[in-house]
Amino acid sequence: MSHDITDYRDIFLNDLPMMDTRAPVEFIKGAFPGVVNLPLMTDNERQRVGTCYKQQGQQAAIVLGHQLVSGETKAQRIQAWAAFAKAHPEGLLYCFRGGLRSQIVQQWLKDEAGIDYPRVGGGYKAMRTFLLDTIEQAVAQCDLVLLGGMTGTGKTQVLGQLGNSLDLEGYANHRGSSFGKRATGQPSNIDFENRLAVDVLKKRAAGIGQFVLEDESRAVGSCALPLSLYQRMQQVPMVWLEDSVERRVERILQDYVIDLCAEFVAVHGDEGFSLFAERLLASLDNIHKRLGGDRHRRLKDILEAALAEQANSGAVDLHRGWIEGLLREYYDPMYVFQREKKGLRIEFSGEQAEVLEYLRERAARGG
Repeated sequence: MSHDITDYRDIFLNDLPMMDTRAPVEFIKGAFPGVVNLPLMTDNERQRVGTCYKQQGQQAAIVLGHQLVSGETKAQRIQAWAAFAKAHPEGLLYCFRGGLRSQIVQQWLKDEAGIDYPRVGGGYKAMRTFLLDTIEQAVAQCDLVLLGGMTGTGKTQVLGQLGNSLDLEGYANHRGSSFGKRATGQPSNIDFENRLAVDVLKKRAAGIGQFVLEDESRAVGSCALPLSLYQRMQQVPMVWLEDSVERRVERILQDYVIDLCAEFVAVHGDEGFSLFAERLLASLDNIHKRLGGDRHRRLKDILEAALAEQANSGAVDLHRGWIEGLLREYYDPMYVFQREKKGLRIEFSGEQAEVLEYLRERAARGG
């Protein structure tokens, strides 16, 4: 029988293919990037076995499990595992704790398909603990610098041009503001943390000891930053990105109107535009109280007219009206207050090219 693999660092650094044999309900709550769910039991089967375990003990639960997964059902599942193993001979399998479920899958693969396939010792739980420890170690040991700046200055673009950045909004699949939801949903919080941890692990393995992150609140949409990371982010130096209102309006128009609309159409087809329009209107309604009734109504009128024109002719020019209004009247005053509050931590400010040069030089000299 294949030995257990417990070199979690090697697993994630090399993106080893893995099949997760836990039930779908467990997989949805959180898994690792690129992993395929090929469960031993369905959610219903797992629930019945769990109830049996509580009422009659382990042996009775094992007997029931073998009854539920037998005959054609068993053959189909073994076929799926064998197909994965043949397609990924360097891969691994795991269950929650590296216990009975992965042992059974491994044994059946060996007995029925003649495939000796390794499994992860300690399973999902051990790998998850390893990734959380990876984040904690980076927070404690690495030099961090935050990238701040007003809405639309292109902070994500700057992060994308740096080899030592951690793109929190990218892992969360959300742009971070009230308007930040994308056409595709967000990962679970566990998946978000796992994506962050794997990126940190790979970059540290490549010799990177300093990271640039965008100045975020504790939550990026529905994803919460690890508390230790968020607390550390409140203490580290900042670099402030500046740009003109005109260029910021154009950038937001591209990201939140043109690109987001295209994203919705690509995902949802014919109803994509109407869903995109609903999303923009809902995002504006979400900050209704903070805007105040009169200002909300005025900006919503502009947005509705812009959406009508876009639906009619494809033109997006009218969108500039509500975008500039939101910047000048809502977002900018908040950011001015934040900049004053964080002023002592800001060690450099400038436009994109200057900030990129500064951050690259900072990384080269190690802080």
